Parts: sequence; C-alpha cells; structure tokens
Amino acid sequence: MSESHLLETYKTKVVPLLQKKFNYKNTHQIPAIKKVTLNIGLGEAVQNPKVVEAASKQLALISGQKPVITRAKRSIAGFKLREDMPIGCMVTLRNQQMWNFLDKLLHIAMPRIRDFRGISPKAFDGAGNYTIGIKEQLIFPEIEFDDVDHIRGMNVSVVTSAPTDKEGLAFLQDLGFPFRK
Repeated sequence: MSESHLLETYKTKVVPLLQKKFNYKNTHQIPAIKKVTLNIGLGEAVQNPKVVEAASKQLALISGQKPVITRAKRSIAGFKLREDMPIGCMVTLRNQQMWNFLDKLLHIAMPRIRDFRGISPKAFDGAGNYTIGIKEQLIFPEIEFDDVDHIRGMNVSVVTSAPTDKEGLAFLQDLGFPFRK
C-alpha cells in the first residue's frame, strides 16, 4: 500500500519544523499521531434499535473498518435506558488507515462543510489531544444522500503524543489542520 500524502508531509516537513521550533534533542520527543477515534452517539437508539445498524454501516463506509457497538453501562430510568442497550458505535484507526482517513478528512470532507471558516483551536484536552465535532455525515464522499435515513453527527478524536496543548496545536497546524485565527 502506498504512503498517504499526509504521512509524507509529516515525515518530510513537519518533523524538521517542530524539531527546530521546540528544540527537541531526541527524535522521539517530536509529537506524532497515535490514533484517531470516530464515535457516533445514538440517543434515539432507545426507541428504535435499527438506528444503530444504519449508523454502523455508515461509519464502516467512512472509516473503512468495522465499528464496535457501544452499550450503556448502567440503567437510567429518566431516559428509558437499560443496562447493556446499544447506544452508539465507534472505530479506532491506527497506522495507514489513520493517515488515509485524516487525509480524506482534511482535503475532501472539510472543504465540503457549509460556511466553513476553520476549526476551533480551543478543543484540546490539556494533554495535546484534539476532538472535532462533525454535524453531519454527508460531508464524506462515501455517503450517498439517498441512502441517509437521518442526519447524524460524530466526534473525531485525534490522539497525539504531544505533551502540551501548545505543542499539539503547533503540530496539527504544521500538518495542515485548518484552525481559525
């Protein structure tokens, strides 16, 4: 399998840039992306269990990998939720699939978002990891508009080895993430 464009950019441009910017003495200190997780929460699955199957198929198309069905850890009477009921699906991407997905997200899907002005630089978790909330799955080219029963959003979490948010932001900016000014 050929290397993704984004991985090539990381190796040739981002690594030397970050090494100079933060004066890393060892190449293992340079931030890298460990994994990317995609998560769809399905609150409406309590009334309609078939929703999980549809969302799972769409997530499989987007990620190229079979999703895991997430289940409720405990019962909540107010939400009519029972323990072990399916309430979402998620996928963890690593290595080549992760780079291919990020390439697709940055260069194909994000430009298709209506009124897109960039992503918020404030969505870091304090440890250099970043989460993007996507409002509709239709921005991905694999999803056919006619096959969509319901517009769903998803969370995309990019887990990096950056020790701080500042280094994580610099790393993702150099990689080509379109942050707002």
